Amino acid sequence: MRRATPFDVFDMSQVLVRSISDLCGADHGGDKEAIARWCANKTPGALRDQMTAEGSEFWILIRAGQTAAVGALSDLDPAGGTGRITLNYVDPGFRGTGASTAMLAGLEDRLRALGATDGVLTSTATAREFYDRRGWQPAGPARRGRWILGYPMRKSLHP
Repeated sequence: MRRATPFDVFDMSQVLVRSISDLCGADHGGDKEAIARWCANKTPGALRDQMTAEGSEFWILIRAGQTAAVGALSDLDPAGGTGRITLNYVDPGFRGTGASTAMLAGLEDRLRALGATDGVLTSTATAREFYDRRGWQPAGPARRGRWILGYPMRKSLHP
């Protein structure tokens, strides 16, 4: 896992769009308009802009010379002790290989290194069981986002 650079945005965009399109059917139900809305801010240009936002960090996991997973952090609140995981998507070709688990572990470690004692994220329906199995707990009722239902989750990052 390494910090993403602007040179990575094309590969990152491809991973995000493929993951959403191919793996998140429980969320979008195959609705092409819903997929397009979800992917609208996953273009290389949009990712480049997001990468320059203060307080955001983008990460990639490389396996066999390819971008296997994309992750991101934001909203570190040192006073409140929280940090947010905003992205954790795996390329469909690497699903089931541990790539997303490795990305999640790396993002959790990074939040700890930044001083967070609790991690927060909003899960998709597709990923809820994945996070449950890795110690994340529900942190409120599902809420409608821009295009899908999101499931708030929280995890203590104490060692």
